[in-house]
Amino acid sequence: MPARRSRPRSPRALALAGAGALLAAGAAAFALLWASLPDVAWLASRDPRTTALVEQRRAEARRVRRPEPAGPRFVPLSRIAPRLAEAVVLSEDAAFFGHAGFDFREIRNAVVESVERGHLGRGASTITQQLAKNLFLGTERSLWRKAREAVLAMKLERALSKRRILALYLNVAEWGQGVFGAEAAAWSRFGVAAADLSTAQAALLAAMLPAPRRADLSRPAPWLAQRARHVLDLLLRYGKIDASEHRHASAELERILTGPLPPEEAPLEEPPEEEDEPGPPLELPAPTPQEPPLIPDEPGPPDGG
Repeated sequence: MPARRSRPRSPRALALAGAGALLAAGAAAFALLWASLPDVAWLASRDPRTTALVEQRRAEARRVRRPEPAGPRFVPLSRIAPRLAEAVVLSEDAAFFGHAGFDFREIRNAVVESVERGHLGRGASTITQQLAKNLFLGTERSLWRKAREAVLAMKLERALSKRRILALYLNVAEWGQGVFGAEAAAWSRFGVAAADLSTAQAALLAAMLPAPRRADLSRPAPWLAQRARHVLDLLLRYGKIDASEHRHASAELERILTGPLPPEEAPLEEPPEEEDEPGPPLELPAPTPQEPPLIPDEPGPPDGG
């Protein structure tokens, strides 16, 4: 008796089988990556003594025989001027309190912009992703680092409150050569504690974040001035400051931006190519009445410090 021939599988069945195999392989790879990356739950109640970015900068300093930077000095969110927290959220990740670690609208916009320009443009990293990079990965540019950053961002969002993530980010962000965290930034740039920053100073610090080591207040560049003014406008647009505060802060900002050098001697440079991971653009849609407050009061783990 002749053997029965098996019926050939249809193209649709083959496609479904292939998709299933890819999904299974992807799930297995994700599980392995998740298990291989550090646990982050301890960050809910303890501050890190150092970060991957601090250690990277220390290694860079040793290679050129420069003094090594100190680690971040943690202060709780309650000891950081609210205007700084609000300015950083608005300029770096306006959807921070509404997403789960990724801003898919900004990712889409970044992809579209890159296609239109024919090369990779700005990034779309959220505050959570930037925290993951600073804490655990450093500034290496690779798809592998981006994959680990994405999984670490998921871990952070799962284990920590939004206020805790924001507090950690403000305490580990790089704000200049050897300057880490809002407290060190406030003292080194303006000679005050982070809690005592004015609205203008807060806007200027937030404006520095895409390229903090290129921001020189003794010779303020046009890109920094433009960005700082726009941060103040965002604070007004989103109702964080009123017209009177905006007017006074704008006057103070212009005094700061004058700098020690006469205006004609200030460098006429274009905005630098942003360091490592550019944030989303500063142009934002008008807020809606249903939008939650930027810095909500919520119970939970400590803010930091």
